[in-house]
Amino acid sequence: CTALRFRKAARRVSQIYDAYLAPFGLTITQYGLLAHIRRLPGCSIGSLAAELVMDPTTLTRNLRPLRQRELVELAPDRHDRRTRTLRLTARGRAALAKGRGGWERAQAHMAQVLGPDHGPLGDAIDAMLARLGN
Repeated sequence: CTALRFRKAARRVSQIYDAYLAPFGLTITQYGLLAHIRRLPGCSIGSLAAELVMDPTTLTRNLRPLRQRELVELAPDRHDRRTRTLRLTARGRAALAKGRGGWERAQAHMAQVLGPDHGPLGDAIDAMLARLGN
């Protein structure tokens, strides 16, 4: 089953990244959320969920610990008070910066295991995502 194989691979990769990020108090999911919010300041939960190919309810659940730790804030949009937007706090920017070293070590680990030129794997995954659509 293709789905099972991809899920097993994703769990194993997540375990590797989580181990490198644990000393910084982050998981790869949390680090990725912080990085995306930094890249897309003022995004809504819906737009971030679409960017991550994730259900908004699951995203909200994953954001909860980051909000509790005051790494991320959800505030009314300046232009449309009906919309709430995500932003990193100063603590969130600091956590992301501190975790960067762990993420880089995980990247190096993956390059060592998969070979220095594992870019074709990433390209194949990106192409697969594009073909599968939203």
